[in-house]
Amino acid sequence: MNVSIIIPAYNEAPAIAETIRKIRMAYPDFEIIVVDDGSQDDTAQRAQEAGAKVIRHPYNIGNGAAVKTGIRHSKGELVVLMDGDGQHDPADIPRLLRAAKDYDLAIGERSPQDQASLGRRFANWCYNKLASYVTNFPVKDLTSGFRVFHRTTVLRYLSLFPNTFSYPATSTLAYLRSGLTVKYVPIFTHKRTGKSKIKPLRDGYRFLLIIVRIATLFSPFKVFLPISFFFLTTGLCYYGYTLAAFHRFTNMSALLLSVGVMVFLMGLVSEQITQMRYDRVDWTK
Repeated sequence: MNVSIIIPAYNEAPAIAETIRKIRMAYPDFEIIVVDDGSQDDTAQRAQEAGAKVIRHPYNIGNGAAVKTGIRHSKGELVVLMDGDGQHDPADIPRLLRAAKDYDLAIGERSPQDQASLGRRFANWCYNKLASYVTNFPVKDLTSGFRVFHRTTVLRYLSLFPNTFSYPATSTLAYLRSGLTVKYVPIFTHKRTGKSKIKPLRDGYRFLLIIVRIATLFSPFKVFLPISFFFLTTGLCYYGYTLAAFHRFTNMSALLLSVGVMVFLMGLVSEQITQMRYDRVDWTK
């Protein structure tokens, strides 16, 4: 099987060499690519000494940018993405590869107990529920970075991937929105080596905005329609109240109903723009 393993890394010197050695021992024929995203330590040197092909960014661009660089330079028919901090177990790779034979995207599903803190578990639960609502598919782990793509398929979507940590969410929603198949495979995660690059308050707020933006990008009607329904329902209820109490149609009722109609029309236009973008995807590659 022609497989490329891509590991985006930023200041992962304490764990990167051991991760690569485990992969190399278990899968000596797999291509291993480490994309050093402008690390300030000796991540690149340790990865190269451990036997990986190293591609370096001159400065820190982002986790998603490193993933895109790795995919563009990969040669395998299947592309495995995993973290370089020691959390992902190489022993889970065969199960993901088996799932990828029948599905377009295989994703490692972490158990809630394996996720860092109670706050992060709750945040991930909210993200999963929002993504499930947007896609009409039971999304079990939206932010998992351990996944397997078919290279020819994922190349069509690289332009949609952001440069930040939100590429897992973007890729999952893009695949599901396009009617491609996704399979979740339970995995075991270890405690990471070193400190997490994610700050709960700052990045949690940013990630929530990213999820809303992604939802609007891929299924805008799912966002605009409930808002439109809220304003229209509120306007009609308020009109019913003022008609019964004062026998008149008020400016507030007109405002609420007008906002509801405008939000609905904005959602309709956004949905058409989204469909036009998908029509431009080159499915012949």
